[in-house]
Amino acid sequence: MSAPTHDLAGRGAVLAALERLDRPFLVVREGVGVRVVDGEVAPGREILARVPALPPERLGDRSFREDHGLVLAYCAGAMANGIASVEVVTELARVGGLGFFGAAGLDTPRIRAAVQRLRSELGELPWGVNLIHSPAEPHQEQQTVDLLVEAGVRAIETSAFLSLTPMVVELRARGLRTRPDGVIVPARRLLAKVSRPEVAEKFLRPPPDEILRRLVAGGRITEDEARLAARLPMADDLTAEADSGGHTDHRPLSVLFPLLRALRDRIGAETGHRVRVGGAGGLGTPDAVAAAFAMGAAYVLTGSVNQACVESGTSDLARGLLADAGMADVTTAPASDMFEGGVTVQVLRRGTMFAQRGSWLYELYRDHASLESLPADVVKRLETQVLRASIEEVWRGCEAFFAERDPRQLEKAARDPKHRMALVFRWYLGLSSRWAIAGEADRRTDLQIWCGPAMGAFNDWTRGTFLERADERRVGVVAVNLMAGAALWARARWLTEQGVDPGLQGYGWRPRRLAPLMEDGDAAA
Repeated sequence: MSAPTHDLAGRGAVLAALERLDRPFLVVREGVGVRVVDGEVAPGREILARVPALPPERLGDRSFREDHGLVLAYCAGAMANGIASVEVVTELARVGGLGFFGAAGLDTPRIRAAVQRLRSELGELPWGVNLIHSPAEPHQEQQTVDLLVEAGVRAIETSAFLSLTPMVVELRARGLRTRPDGVIVPARRLLAKVSRPEVAEKFLRPPPDEILRRLVAGGRITEDEARLAARLPMADDLTAEADSGGHTDHRPLSVLFPLLRALRDRIGAETGHRVRVGGAGGLGTPDAVAAAFAMGAAYVLTGSVNQACVESGTSDLARGLLADAGMADVTTAPASDMFEGGVTVQVLRRGTMFAQRGSWLYELYRDHASLESLPADVVKRLETQVLRASIEEVWRGCEAFFAERDPRQLEKAARDPKHRMALVFRWYLGLSSRWAIAGEADRRTDLQIWCGPAMGAFNDWTRGTFLERADERRVGVVAVNLMAGAALWARARWLTEQGVDPGLQGYGWRPRRLAPLMEDGDAAA
């Protein structure tokens, strides 16, 4: 019989054993209490529970980690305007996760520069780029697809799609080939972020024949690529995006994830393909991450907590506001890229008046036909309190911007005064996020900071630790701690299900610096 490593009995021994994530252990009866043993036990001793090892690199779907070359089934979702920066993606790759560069809202040269940096700095390590649906700027969506294909980016996160566009279908079809055994091999893997079953179904099935035929006729894809695409689901992985920052439908993950997983199973039975389903939204603490994996998530994807890290492409001012946020300090505001459709994004409410001002702009757009029809008192308030410039000054800025970015917007505005009004209001909505990124102190009350309630939960979890400080938060440290803590909670649940109360009242995984975690072997890196 091997001697037990842990010679302590009771709650302290159980908690210590739980934290040694890479070691299995037994809980045996010791008089009226318990003892922890990690070897064999003497005959006749009552074994109350067995807990296997569960290092963080075993959480999630093994095939997901293998296909993407990951150590951890952990992703950092794209945050627009480069907030999910090259540094965010790089740091996460170095601890074995997968980050997506936030290409949305950026022009093609900036996206190209970021892709070149990632290729140079990471080599064969995993990384990806976001493709966002751009109904107001389809040419930008097409340019981004062309760039991603040309650069050979191997992982793409798609977001904000309500239906399939020719651009995203082209991204899926370009470069498809078959192995000698007939298995279809994609040139890149698509992770589709969705919040609704009807949208999820479009990514769980092959693309429509009509779009494929149009792409072939336009010379965008070949006949062979269209034939293969018709046999393959649009996405390799489907991210169930629950209540998150930015574009969100505010669905609880515990409701959304089972619906999408069941939908995946039904469609998979028809098509013969099994798309993996991951979880996102509301993941700011280890127990929330553990709950996502307990539901069967192939991987988890975080957002708001990464924006609060030093590597994010935003300002110290924005990070400081995020670090002070509570769970209820979020609200919704009109989305700049889908303003006319009434689409909203979730943003930080505390410390800024952006949400109230943005919502007022949408009310004006909804209720009036043109800028000229606005009452004089409304124009005065608009120019002095919100725009801080005359409408004509703002319009000249719009003309300069769209003359370079998309002249068709100006042509439409010349025909439609309501569209001209929308462009003026979108000027404020668009710049407000850039003021946050730049840390414009004189625009503090106008800052648009995308944020979900997970931010408040994260702040509560880290209170009293080194991660409470905004300048101590690093993407890799956050990722490894969330995953290590999730593994601990999973092991604790195994104990509970075997009738042993681990005594977790008032206890939980506390954040630790990355080096000790790696040295202890408790986290993958």
